[in-house]
Amino acid sequence: MRLRKLTIRHFRNIGFAALEFAGRRHFLVGANGQGKTNLLEAAGFLTALRSFRAADHRLLIGHGEQCAAVAFAIEHERQNETDVTIKLRHEGKQLWCDQTRVQKLAEHLGKFPTVVFSSQDMLLVRGSPGGRRRWLDLTLAAMDPNYLRALQTYTRALAERNALLKSGRPVEAELDAFEQTLAPAAAQLITLRAAGLKALESTLKVAYARLSDDAEPATLVYEPNFEEPSVESLLAKLEAGRARDLQFRTTLTGPHRDDFRFTVKQTAAKDFASEGQQRSLVLALRLAQAAWFHEKSGVRPVLLADDVLGELDPGRRARFWSAIDHESQIIATGTRLPEAELGAWQVFDVEGGAFTAKEIS
Repeated sequence: MRLRKLTIRHFRNIGFAALEFAGRRHFLVGANGQGKTNLLEAAGFLTALRSFRAADHRLLIGHGEQCAAVAFAIEHERQNETDVTIKLRHEGKQLWCDQTRVQKLAEHLGKFPTVVFSSQDMLLVRGSPGGRRRWLDLTLAAMDPNYLRALQTYTRALAERNALLKSGRPVEAELDAFEQTLAPAAAQLITLRAAGLKALESTLKVAYARLSDDAEPATLVYEPNFEEPSVESLLAKLEAGRARDLQFRTTLTGPHRDDFRFTVKQTAAKDFASEGQQRSLVLALRLAQAAWFHEKSGVRPVLLADDVLGELDPGRRARFWSAIDHESQIIATGTRLPEAELGAWQVFDVEGGAFTAKEIS
């Protein structure tokens, strides 16, 4: 997939921008705080109508504006030339594909994959389980409508069960009803997460070996909160935990408490890996995500790299560029241009939310 044109209105600090992309490699250069990341955020919104930085889409609408819009002209492996328009209003989001309104997100997921490489990705190693679960949910849901449905069902049933627990007067019959919905969705999530992480791990190992010059092995380990993914076992666990859940007024068992972790040389990366190793791990994870998206959808994702290489040593930085699929389009950002030996880029100067195209250099 290639983005041929990107038009943005009132998105964060970008009042208006219209970028036409030539070739495969594009670089946004400028000082910090000028709008480079905001443009990548707008481009990444194409995949699942979600920001890689903000959970609330209202934060993306320019100050004092009622609506933001992002329009894409896309060259697509499966759909040929395609136009997509997204409008963000305070009350919600709207999506059009080739002038036809798309009513359900499930109809859009998986069609237009992008993968964002962000400095915030370090939190996938160092941060809380909630951040890792959010990344995993977005990744798997983007390619699997069954996962999305199970996640939506589970989230609704969990909220209803927790509301009943918080009321302080739960009725056994009502808990039974919520758990009959909760347990099958939980079992499906556990099964799909295990399979998804196993597939991602196989590619992550290869990508990490390239980035580290085969210096050490890396793995990705799923840590489910409840390891037996049968509906019967989950129902029994939920029933057995009712007294404790009532005491804490929340559901303490289930995939909403899952986690996964990285290892390097059989040790926990969060605790023992160096800065360079941790950065290589998250880059390898994103490379694995891109390869998995391509395998699942048949569409090569657009890669969005937000100033992620500055802290890497020259060797790891060079190995990262060589590890990228050379057929993929990449839009990268930085405060200075890439090394000349990396070849030609289409360059845009960025200042105050304005983008000025320069000759390919």
